[in-house]
Amino acid sequence: MAAPSLSRFVETGRKIICVGRNYAAHAAELGNTIPAEPIIFLKPTTAFITEGTPIRAPPGCNNLHHEVELGVVISRPGRDIPESSAMDHVGGYTLALDMTARDLQDAAKKKGAPWTLAKMFDTSCPVSGFLGRDEVPDPHNFRLWLKVNDEMRQDGNTSDMIFKIPALLSYISRYMSLQEGDLVLTGTPSGVGPVQGGDVITCGLSDGSSTDKVNMSFTVAEGI
Repeated sequence: MAAPSLSRFVETGRKIICVGRNYAAHAAELGNTIPAEPIIFLKPTTAFITEGTPIRAPPGCNNLHHEVELGVVISRPGRDIPESSAMDHVGGYTLALDMTARDLQDAAKKKGAPWTLAKMFDTSCPVSGFLGRDEVPDPHNFRLWLKVNDEMRQDGNTSDMIFKIPALLSYISRYMSLQEGDLVLTGTPSGVGPVQGGDVITCGLSDGSSTDKVNMSFTVAEGI
């Protein structure tokens, strides 16, 4: 049973660790090569929002994209975690969005600069409630879907991850300690695309049944 505090990961977590290009089809749609090892970047916890708060584009952004992801909530601290025991550090899961200022990201890439401003802005990490491990028996076989104004944009499965959760946690923990309440975003399937002010993003996570384990909805604030 997960510690009660894990359900409050938005308040207690110290960092959001994100994985880029972890689905081959998504890498291809952006013209990127498939990575030989995980691509890691960070968001601050000030990026978190929950339902009822609008998503806002950062200054200078005219091309805001949605990316739906499975988030892994860490229950046990660790460093240099072996893959064989990595799942022992997982307390549960959440549905998440990695909102991306694509124009700012593209400009940074051209300069050879970090993606930071394109990924870490306030409201860039909308999340659902917490799902305990017992509610997600196989995190590598879950449907992730996302609609914008009722139009299906993303419809993938976590089975298509290039790097599975144990490999990600082991790799990340070689470089930084994982702490209770930390959130690891595991990458997005193909179908990412732009949203405009007033759009409604709805997304869900299901195990193949007709009922989602969790879903959530967010409105994009006017201004882009």
